[in-house]
Amino acid sequence: MFEKLVAIEPVSLIPSAEEELHRYAKEVVLYRDVPASDDEMVRRIGDADAVLLSYTSRMGKEVIAQCPNIRYIGMCCSLYSEESANVDIAYARTRGIQVLGIRDYGDRGVVEYVLHELTGLLHGFGMPMLRDEPVEITGLKVGIVGLGVSGRMIADALQFMGAEISYFARSAKPDAEAAGMTFKPLAQLLAESEVVFTCLNKNVLLLGKDEFAQLGAGKVLFNTSIGPGFDSAALEKWLDLPGTHFPRRRRPRGRGLLCPGKRALRQCVRRPHQAGFCAAEQKGAGQHPHRTGRISGAFAQPVFLASFPRLWYAF
Repeated sequence: MFEKLVAIEPVSLIPSAEEELHRYAKEVVLYRDVPASDDEMVRRIGDADAVLLSYTSRMGKEVIAQCPNIRYIGMCCSLYSEESANVDIAYARTRGIQVLGIRDYGDRGVVEYVLHELTGLLHGFGMPMLRDEPVEITGLKVGIVGLGVSGRMIADALQFMGAEISYFARSAKPDAEAAGMTFKPLAQLLAESEVVFTCLNKNVLLLGKDEFAQLGAGKVLFNTSIGPGFDSAALEKWLDLPGTHFPRRRRPRGRGLLCPGKRALRQCVRRPHQAGFCAAEQKGAGQHPHRTGRISGAFAQPVFLASFPRLWYAF
């Protein structure tokens, strides 16, 4: 059991999960706003030996070094790799601090979002149609950039509906090939696909000027990544092409953010809701310590990630 556990910012715990924290620490302190500076973060941590944070703050070496009692850092957000994490995991390791995060939560909501928005575009349900007449998912040429958990779930769902699936990843996936999906180089995938999904880790930027030129006009681009995945200027130029469509996340962070000009904004329709933030996912993530039988970084319900986008379409 920890002596003191501090959540330095809102971590979106459901009430029962907040109560559960008291099983792991003698004292629990939950802050309800985001620290404005590293100094404020250090002040909040104080003499705590366990810390929780969400995606809205970064805990670097400078913070960790000033908090000598820390034994555990729980990332109540996605942890895909050390490089993309908002905690300096490498430095924490040198101090004997365990850092844990959450993987593979909220993905079902992403698939539901994809099916809802894609059928809307193909049939004109509440938005302009992609083509001059309604078309089905059956026979649609779909390209998946990044065949991780959520990318594969999207691919499986659309393949079940009859789409032709190709994918680009760091290497060919034998299980995907066996399922009838085809590995293609990125340039070929972009040129030959009618709908493209980027399902990438944070801070991975694959789509620049050349890639958007290969994608061309009359296409749909879904970004369900944890980060932007594209160069802002190149995306804005692509949106000038006829018949381009782009759903995006609500609060992009990091490099390559989309900051469209006023004209680009007028071309967009904004959805006010997110996928993945459903009752089942909130409860499931909050109960994760029960399933593992040990303290975990997965105290939190899902929060905002790129895979839970609010939508912008360009027509």
